[in-house]
Amino acid sequence: MQKEIVKKEEQFVLTGVPGFDALFEHGIPKGSSVLVAGGAGTGKTNFCLQILAHQASQGKKCYYIGFRESSERLIQRMEKFGWNPKQLMDSGNLKIKRFLTSEIYYYDKKVGNDFEAMMTKDVDPLLMELEPLAIVEDAGFKPDFIVFDSLTAVSSSFRGKEQSYRIYVEQLFRFFEKIGSTSFLVTETKQIPEIFSPTGVEEFLADGVVVFYNIRRENGRENAIEILKMRDEKHQKKIVTMQITEKGIKVYPKREISGVLMA
Repeated sequence: MQKEIVKKEEQFVLTGVPGFDALFEHGIPKGSSVLVAGGAGTGKTNFCLQILAHQASQGKKCYYIGFRESSERLIQRMEKFGWNPKQLMDSGNLKIKRFLTSEIYYYDKKVGNDFEAMMTKDVDPLLMELEPLAIVEDAGFKPDFIVFDSLTAVSSSFRGKEQSYRIYVEQLFRFFEKIGSTSFLVTETKQIPEIFSPTGVEEFLADGVVVFYNIRRENGRENAIEILKMRDEKHQKKIVTMQITEKGIKVYPKREISGVLMA
């Protein structure tokens, strides 16, 4: 019986974010791809960095792939919360890199590897072999956890080429599934979103969706979080209060948000 319990626990991962893991019966199924959706300033990037800091401190290989903020700025933010990023990076458990959107993949030689070529023609997804260069370049580093920040930044490079973007996203999810990493893909939405990704397709491809809210109240705003979806795991179906404290994000699973959400 004890062996069965241990085996069950090994199939799930915990984020280490205070209060958040209590919203699950067990945790996030290992190897899941999870969208982290929300408006500006709601805590999405902090949440993802906090997960990586926790997992890297537990000896897991963690990779942050970003497209907007510099590595130096992200490291400073982690230091502000007391997460010791330089120590984690020196140990070889944490990598933080910033890329141009045109640097994150290549194609099979049958199709070509030119970014502009992709933007000017539709590519058969059965012929395309996507490998994020951020991972391929680091031979021998197989991440257990990946943060991809963000899909919204990548989608802006495909403006007017929505079909190409959808092919890319599908291949990206397949790649993360192939390497077996637990991945968190950030998407930017309205403060009170109606869709949770650039096209609305990503939330169906993802195994899980975690939504961050910045709710307007009479005297200000209140941060909140919700597990909208998580395949193969029971979770609480409610929006609860969260705060960004001096030590990072803290979730209050018993403080349910009620009433109409206002942007």
